[in-house]
Amino acid sequence: MDNEHGTWANGLNHAEHVLGRISRELAVKFDGVFTAEMVDRYVFESYTALARTARIKTYLPSITRHFAYDRLTALAHSQGTRPSGKPEVLFVCVQNAGRSQMAAALLKHHAGETVNVRSAGSMPAEHLLPNVTAAMNDLGINLEHEFPKPLTDDVVRAADVVVTMGCGDACPIYPGKRYEDRKIEDPEGGTLQDVLTIRDQLDQRVKKLLASLSTEAGP
Repeated sequence: MDNEHGTWANGLNHAEHVLGRISRELAVKFDGVFTAEMVDRYVFESYTALARTARIKTYLPSITRHFAYDRLTALAHSQGTRPSGKPEVLFVCVQNAGRSQMAAALLKHHAGETVNVRSAGSMPAEHLLPNVTAAMNDLGINLEHEFPKPLTDDVVRAADVVVTMGCGDACPIYPGKRYEDRKIEDPEGGTLQDVLTIRDQLDQRVKKLLASLSTEAGP
């Protein structure tokens, strides 16, 4: 028991050490925007949320940094303290392992740096679906560094457009935002050919969404 307790304690201490380092790094990036205490709280909350579903703990610190940074960036944008100056789009599905990941990747692919794109899940899975990764690789789009993320209030508040795909009423509604619900088949359990078909459906809809964003932005 003592050895088991010691291993657990050492793991916890190591996590706290790494998270403290991430907090200090992000506090510098958001200096003058958020207090160090605020950044620290976001880092530890992000770690806790991701740890609930992460299958491989080795990568938790790196994805925690990414997730916390993205959430703080979204919060700064929504509060007007550091606006992005770009349209903000959020794709939401249940597990953030298939549809919303593909849609976000496709919009990033077509829009480049002109649109800020995020995705999230109301009940995030442990990892992306293998056939989803394969279907995107078929287009030369690498999802290797993507991971299922829980839906948080800050990213919804930051979005100009929220596109839901089967998440039901899980997404909070805020005035002044554009909400779209897409009836897209869930790729979970589907063959690669099934997922390729879903990907192509999403691609067409994403292109229409991008065109509408360009029209709204004007010349």
